[in-house]
Amino acid sequence: MPEYECTSVMREFLHELPKCEHHVHLEGTLEPDLLYPLALRNNVTLPNQFPKTVEELEKRYVMFRDLQDFLDFYYIGCEVLLQEEDFFDLAWAYFKRAHAQGLRHAEVFFDPQSHTPRGVAIETVVAGFKRACQKALDELQVTSKLIMCLLRHLPVEECKATLESSRVLFETQQLHGLGLDSAEQPFPPELFTECYELARQFHPDVKLTAHAGEEGSAKYVSNALDLLQVTRIDHGVRSVEDPELVARLARDKTMLTICPLSSLKLQVVKDISDLPLTQLLEAGVPFSINSDDPAYFGGYILDNYVAVQKKFNWDAATWAKVARQAIEGSWCDGKRKDELLTMLAAVVDKYSALI
Repeated sequence: MPEYECTSVMREFLHELPKCEHHVHLEGTLEPDLLYPLALRNNVTLPNQFPKTVEELEKRYVMFRDLQDFLDFYYIGCEVLLQEEDFFDLAWAYFKRAHAQGLRHAEVFFDPQSHTPRGVAIETVVAGFKRACQKALDELQVTSKLIMCLLRHLPVEECKATLESSRVLFETQQLHGLGLDSAEQPFPPELFTECYELARQFHPDVKLTAHAGEEGSAKYVSNALDLLQVTRIDHGVRSVEDPELVARLARDKTMLTICPLSSLKLQVVKDISDLPLTQLLEAGVPFSINSDDPAYFGGYILDNYVAVQKKFNWDAATWAKVARQAIEGSWCDGKRKDELLTMLAAVVDKYSALI
């Protein structure tokens, strides 16, 4: 596929755009250079077949066959996370890396069911992540929301029990949203209708999202909207298979959280240019650009912006529209959105004569 140049000026513009990230799994930000020290700190023995060095692990990360191959490594990585300090270190490392790439607001996922079977209390996980979120606000001026995800490959009753155990965290708004991740097939959204009904009872402001339309068909997206009553779709690239669904997404301003490097690495598409970004723009479907599991897929948020630019060669006005969509589709309050929109206007004005 042809590749365009991302000029130095365009890269600077993309870097300075105030970015909102809506689709990043904190466990998926576990870089090899943190994984091994945490394993040593917690006396965790990694499987015999697991790479022995940072360099070997980084090489393996460029060779994922599919989503399941990635998930196998992802869940092994989770084994080294045991103490509150581990979760703090993990999230703080993410915030520092992403802030250096222009992140201003993040709505971050985590998977309690990757930890609770190992005896790690959900309160321990949340406490570590909350400390990192507060530090990001205090030192980097990055705002954030915590979104708890259910692992759809696990029994629904286990998911309901995990959700019930987190009730107080939702009621006190330590957790702001519920998501649904892991392998889509064969675990359609309708399996989790009761879980989402339960979450809506916890707090009137709880936000709902779900992974759909990555592996699964456009029907997964429709069912997530209809049965789970989500207001956002994670990935959602296969929505374009259904013209009526595309029209609905545009009409309702339902944001898709698209992850270009992830979709490439997991062979959802053969080339980033195969992502239906142009079709979504033309149809008026809002989307944001995100990193998903950047430690595994080779790029944080700016890296994803640059990868898109090299394939689509957007002008500054298009990028400003995408950045505006991401701000407007965020779950932060109106005051924060106004601040971010003001930042965006200043960057666009600064570069208007240069691009």
